[in-house]
Amino acid sequence: MKKLKLVLIGNGMAGIRTLEELLKLAPDMYEITVFGAEPHPNYNRILLSPVLAGEQTFDEIVLNDLNWYSDNGINLLLGRKVVEINRKQRHVIASDGTVAEYDRLLIATGSTPFILPVPGSKLEGVIGYRDIADTQVMMETAKTHSHAVVIGGGLLGLEAANGLKLRGMDVTVVHIGEWLMERQLDRNAGELLQQSLSERGLKFLLPKHTAELLDNGDGRVCAVKFTDGDVIAADLVVMAAGIRPNTELAEKSGIACNRGILVNDTLQTFDPRVYAIGECASHRGIAYGLVAPLFDQAKVCANHLAQLGFARYQGSVTSTKLKVTGIDLFSAGEFMGGEGTETITLSDPIGGVYKKLVIKNDQLIGACLYGDTADGGWYFRQIRELQNISQTRDHLMFGENAIGDVGHQGQDKTANMPDTAEVCGCNGVCKGTIVKAIQENGLFSVDDVKKHTKAASSCGSCAGLVEQILISTVGGAADVKPKSEKAICGCSDSTHGQIRQAIREHHLTSIVAVQQHLNWSTPNGCATCRPALNYYLISTWPGEAIDDAQSRLINERAHANIQKDGTYSVVPRMWGGVTSAAELRRIADVADKYQVPMVKVTGGQRIDLLGIKKDDLPNVWKELDMPSGHAYGKSIRTVKTCVGSEFCRFGTQNSTQMGIDLEHDLFNMWSPHKVKLAVSGCPRNCAEAGIKDVGIIGVDSGWEMYIGGNGGIKTEVAEFFVKLKTAEEVREYNGAFLQLYREEAFYLERTVHFLQRVGMDYIKQAVIEDTDNRKALNERLQYSLSFEQDPWKQRIETPQLKKEFQRIPVTVVEEVPV
Repeated sequence: MKKLKLVLIGNGMAGIRTLEELLKLAPDMYEITVFGAEPHPNYNRILLSPVLAGEQTFDEIVLNDLNWYSDNGINLLLGRKVVEINRKQRHVIASDGTVAEYDRLLIATGSTPFILPVPGSKLEGVIGYRDIADTQVMMETAKTHSHAVVIGGGLLGLEAANGLKLRGMDVTVVHIGEWLMERQLDRNAGELLQQSLSERGLKFLLPKHTAELLDNGDGRVCAVKFTDGDVIAADLVVMAAGIRPNTELAEKSGIACNRGILVNDTLQTFDPRVYAIGECASHRGIAYGLVAPLFDQAKVCANHLAQLGFARYQGSVTSTKLKVTGIDLFSAGEFMGGEGTETITLSDPIGGVYKKLVIKNDQLIGACLYGDTADGGWYFRQIRELQNISQTRDHLMFGENAIGDVGHQGQDKTANMPDTAEVCGCNGVCKGTIVKAIQENGLFSVDDVKKHTKAASSCGSCAGLVEQILISTVGGAADVKPKSEKAICGCSDSTHGQIRQAIREHHLTSIVAVQQHLNWSTPNGCATCRPALNYYLISTWPGEAIDDAQSRLINERAHANIQKDGTYSVVPRMWGGVTSAAELRRIADVADKYQVPMVKVTGGQRIDLLGIKKDDLPNVWKELDMPSGHAYGKSIRTVKTCVGSEFCRFGTQNSTQMGIDLEHDLFNMWSPHKVKLAVSGCPRNCAEAGIKDVGIIGVDSGWEMYIGGNGGIKTEVAEFFVKLKTAEEVREYNGAFLQLYREEAFYLERTVHFLQRVGMDYIKQAVIEDTDNRKALNERLQYSLSFEQDPWKQRIETPQLKKEFQRIPVTVVEEVPV
């Protein structure tokens, strides 16, 4: 039978998802042609912000590579924008003159960013934020310019602001509303979000109305002027003030539009041969901008394109989940409340948690969560399924574990999930679909599940649930090994664990010996495996293994932090954050003598000298006459302290002295990754001990110790470890835990990931319950540190070690013709 011709205008997520669903239902029905205005295959627009933040690359967010199109017989025309639809002759015409006939046409042109109609909106440096091209402009601009203004305090604007801040720009968010994300959050949650983001360095102006973008005289934006007369500098202006359905092509061809291309419950337009889907479509007066509804539409549209004709799209209940700089947010349903509704609220501003549940007629109709969103998916199911909550109302605020609907606390959350329960909100995948795919296709890894079901392939927040379903379905056969247990790199098939074991059991003391013993395929190794091997050797055999400087990363070779302009930053050690007038004078003298362009106080209570030339480093260290702060290495960094009981009227313990002692205990300690500590003198926790690798908090009866915190891009809160009475006990337990981490963690594995991998019970048994082992760990740590020297002092006093910092004179030889 002759195939029908299907043309898809738009190579985005909604349109391609429709083709994927169609190919499952009717793989041989159509000859398919896809027009994409961008020069790229289909990619995940949800993950543009991680690309901007430097967490992922573009290749990692591609959903369907070029092979997928060819494997499915799809004619892909990239970089060609369709400019005309001839509905009478049933063909489309692209910008380059390409003509494609159709029997069915699917329009998925998405949306366009709303650019404020103010003077200067067309200047260079003024962009929207919708695609990878915008993302690349932002990344390039951040390399050469300083000031960014993001107009729009919604989800997209905050993601853009966060990414630009991480790229080093000074960022101000301008918002017309009274609080951030007013469409997803109520005022309380919005204000908590603003406060938290402000603490991370973002600036906010709201409510604020933009009047004009100012020109620097060369056609580039240089400032933003507001209606109240205020002006702020701006080298880059990102318009994230909303989107508009891209209906230009449809309107031009006579297809009915009203705030989107009008479609019915089958996703058909006014013309029955033409379908529309995604952000460009208006269904029952709503144009959806979230991915989950668009994928619901894709299933229905594919059903009708396959001529099955029984599916109906009746709209979607939407939810929003966002994570910005470690802050979890979730909202769903009618979370603002209204007439006839009741509200249950839990507010803990100090703990950073806010929850609001909206109830009407014994049904949960809305939820707004800030800080703790673990039960967001469960609340969303209650809202969507219109569950009667009259019997569980008293415990509703405390989530599914309190009610016992989906297993007991600490057990597999998926064990009692019904097959109809949605696991992946982005792609609308239920538990039953995942289980069926695992059983029928013999799947054993999360990656396999992603390929067959699309679950966990968009935002990735459901990957943990998918893994639990995989384990409960196939048991021990599940391939759920963490990344750190896979091959160390392409030079070898050996895992980090196998390498550590071989070094220990066979007393290997050099990189060459390890490579020969484990049959390294690349004799010299690479920049991935050599630093790891070097660390494993010196931590396993201190005093015997040779520390290979050339196998260390540049920061550790130069013992300073390299900056983007090739200069270095120097952070001298100040024990526990305490310094003296003499040290400060020396720092000031060095800053003057070497014309240091910036002197900055760090978040770890130290002073950073930025912009020092490499050949000046040894002289700078010598004239500072202070120990290395190790702010550049996989090592002990700082111990942050508050003033404690010596000065503070709330202090219960001498946190300053404890910080000084801990820092002396650990000086020169190399580790799998950087290690940061903090000591607070009372439960007010001014030193932020709750987000450190080791956090110590003074209480009336002694000290509380927390481990596994992380204040990076993804903030992790430290877990309670043990309560101790004396300062001596704190130092002993701290040393034992960090030595356990040094001996058993994998290279570049933070303490939080080590804790997640081995479990708290294992660490408690090794450090708390086994007294002899704790003392042995401490002894091994002190033995290892006895061989280490202050690297700055060592390089000042050893002439041959100073050569790396000396400029090599270049001799110009006259060229002699042959």
